[in-house]
Amino acid sequence: MRKRPTSHDRHKEFAIVMALAWPTMLEQLMQTVVQYIDTAMVGRLGTNATAAVGGTGTIAWLVNGTIAALAVGFLAYISQACGAGEQDRARTASTQACLTVLVVGLLFTVLSLSVSSYIPEWMNIDPEVQLISSQYFFVLYSSMLFRTASIIFGTVLRAVGDSKTPMLSGLLVNTTNIVLNFLLIYPSRHIVFKGFSLFLPGFGLGVIGAGIASAISYAFGGIVITIALMRHPILSPKGMPFKPDWAVLRPCLRVALPNALQRFATSFGYVVFAMMINSLGGVATAAHTIANTVESAFYIPGYGMQAAAATLAGNAWGARDTNRIKTLTKLIIRLEVILMILSGGLLYIFAPQMMTLFNKDEAVIFLGSTVLRMVALSEPFYGVSIILEGMMQGMGNTFKPLVLNISGMWGIRIVGTFICIRIFEMGLISAWACMIAHNLMLFAVFVFFCVSGRMIPQEKKHSVFGQKNKKKMKKVLDF
Repeated sequence: MRKRPTSHDRHKEFAIVMALAWPTMLEQLMQTVVQYIDTAMVGRLGTNATAAVGGTGTIAWLVNGTIAALAVGFLAYISQACGAGEQDRARTASTQACLTVLVVGLLFTVLSLSVSSYIPEWMNIDPEVQLISSQYFFVLYSSMLFRTASIIFGTVLRAVGDSKTPMLSGLLVNTTNIVLNFLLIYPSRHIVFKGFSLFLPGFGLGVIGAGIASAISYAFGGIVITIALMRHPILSPKGMPFKPDWAVLRPCLRVALPNALQRFATSFGYVVFAMMINSLGGVATAAHTIANTVESAFYIPGYGMQAAAATLAGNAWGARDTNRIKTLTKLIIRLEVILMILSGGLLYIFAPQMMTLFNKDEAVIFLGSTVLRMVALSEPFYGVSIILEGMMQGMGNTFKPLVLNISGMWGIRIVGTFICIRIFEMGLISAWACMIAHNLMLFAVFVFFCVSGRMIPQEKKHSVFGQKNKKKMKKVLDF
């Protein structure tokens, strides 16, 4: 019988969790800061510019979410391989990830660019901004191959406990984006501060300039993180055969495909959700877009901890250490709840001030502040579901989250929003109430999975290694 974890063991686990989580949190914080700056800069061009950029934002969730879901398959495989002490398998999987980036990145580039002229109309964006929105979308998605590399390679590196490299790559990308925004969005101008005049060159490209800045930044990030992977001591694919290895791809796809289907279905749900909101007019679209941007900063603790939870749960499951899984679950959930209560409280208090950063329209600020304060109260509950879902993904158990997320998205959020907006004409607040109801449902069912023991997968169905390698699974990777 295994001994119960001691205070020293718990402190060690806490140190490991935070060592993995803080670089991811910092990376996401920087991404959010840049998103804030992008939104604020575009917001200075007017409400129509905000609607043109934000109206297609949910398409990014659809595309990026699907790619991130494919990356989860490699995360589960590689983290479990490291937990089992099988680094050769991890390196082989890294090579297959490179092949996946090439195929998926090119596929999504072609698909995104080919439908760019139709997206604004499908999204019910105001006709007067559809042209500029289409052009922005085309420019932004021209660097889709590099964005795919950033997403998948970043996940692969985190699977072996390297969360600092994706963080540093993200910092470089975001810094580049900020500098290019200043150069490309606005025309050349003089800034006067306390009697000093500073000349800032610029191209005055407006919304298109914001798209070009983001596209160049994504390309830079994809190149940087690819170089980092090639130099990694464990994962470098140098010298490995660059062809499909189905012995690795099949177990990765068994984990990734349900997650990809889940991400696609839920992200498409976000698209439908946004389409219904866009039909409410420019004020509702701008308030929704800005509120989503503001809200993203307050989910950073949740998703930062989720990345650590997925990696460590995969390690523990690779070593078949169920006691460690239970210890990690208790520890990370406690940390998550504390962090999300703090972030939710800050969001509730400062919602109006946050909205004011991006738009000066009083109607937009009032509406956005109202929905932000509503969602702030549900953040601790949503944070728990984020952690439990991440741990299930790391262990390769992706079918239950698939069913749960799709049923919640379409059965509660979409149907509820349709009834509220199209039948009862209730507006944006009712739509966000349906979103909150969806999040609370996720919390209740994920907690049930955890308490009932259904979070841990059945070995025969979900192990990426199978029974024949069980004897090799003796050690857990220490970071």
